[in-house]
Amino acid sequence: MNRFYIGYSSNIGLRLEFHKHPDTRKFTSNAQDWILYYKIDCTTKSQALAIEAHIKRMKSKVYIVNLIKHPEITTKLLEKYRDC
Repeated sequence: MNRFYIGYSSNIGLRLEFHKHPDTRKFTSNAQDWILYYKIDCTTKSQALAIEAHIKRMKSKVYIVNLIKHPEITTKLLEKYRDC
């Protein structure tokens, strides 16, 4: 995988289609092969946005890959941001 898109959505299928459509976004519509790599189920929108911001602040492809390799990272993120 070359690049990752990190974002919040309450409807993942719709969000993927949005990014694939050429009339919506120039950057994301350049690639038609977007796949869902990893999903974190959050209890609230504010928790999801806080975790999204955390992952983006990391600016690390390795960190994103490690989310799958080490499920305890996700558990810690959900705990850390549970009261958001």
